[in-house]
Amino acid sequence: MAVRIRLTRVGATKRPAYRVIAIDKRRSRDGRALEILGYYDPLTEPATVQLDTTRIQAWIGKGAQPSDTVVKLMRQAEREASDANAAAEKPKRATRPSTPKPSKKARAKASAPAAEPEVSAEGAEPPETDASATESASPAAAEPEAPETPEPAASDDAAKAEA
Repeated sequence: MAVRIRLTRVGATKRPAYRVIAIDKRRSRDGRALEILGYYDPLTEPATVQLDTTRIQAWIGKGAQPSDTVVKLMRQAEREASDANAAAEKPKRATRPSTPKPSKKARAKASAPAAEPEVSAEGAEPPETDASATESASPAAAEPEAPETPEPAASDDAAKAEA
């Protein structure tokens, strides 16, 4: 019996996932497997590859032929395993404890009182309300107003009079 190690598709429509199986090469893609040797999920980021390498090597020792895709997945799994070992050897940096984020309601509440009326680039006053809008409808109010200058305070006048 000629055995192949290949992928069989599982999962929903447009959501593929694959099992790595040992199967008679004359059977169909989704036919009955001799043994399930792992799985591959291409939709996760990064793609998930889980292989039972000892069982795959045992099947190859008995004469099973892995497909090209399975060979690529085996290389990828070996690379990930070596990266995980190298990362485990390196000391990790100490991290600061994170402070919890305020809820959306708390952030909205904090930003609401801070909101001020917008001022245009000319320094004009904020947009008028409905009552003042009826006054501006008259032709006399259509003329632009000059910006007001602040008057000196009474205490400044008293200080000048004493001097």
